[in-house]
Amino acid sequence: MIAKLSGRLDTCGDGNCIIDVSGVGYLVFCSGRTLSNLGEPGDTGRSVSLLIETHVREDHIHLYGFVDGAERDWFKLLLSVQGVGAKVALAILSTLAPGELGQAIIAGDKAMITRSPGVGPKVGTRIITELK
Repeated sequence: MIAKLSGRLDTCGDGNCIIDVSGVGYLVFCSGRTLSNLGEPGDTGRSVSLLIETHVREDHIHLYGFVDGAERDWFKLLLSVQGVGAKVALAILSTLAPGELGQAIIAGDKAMITRSPGVGPKVGTRIITELK
């Protein structure tokens, strides 16, 4: 399993980036927050390091990258909620910082969580109920 990648930022796209590690380009899916911490679009060639969550499925291997451990931990927690996949978890983490997400769950603020694309009232309620 890949747990961390350090290398050169090759390209950044919509929801992902490619990290060049010794000539091998790794496609890493990231939240908007992580991508903005990597630099401006087009700001390639700089040295970067991401914590990685590796997901191995029957038909693919996906790498999810995070600039810090708190965001990675929230990603794993969100995936434990029924109906929340990686795409929705990244959307939530793009909208809310880890601290804001924790406060929203503690306060039972469904409206704050449902601001994220792909999160409806049912999923928002389930996130609050299962993670509170």
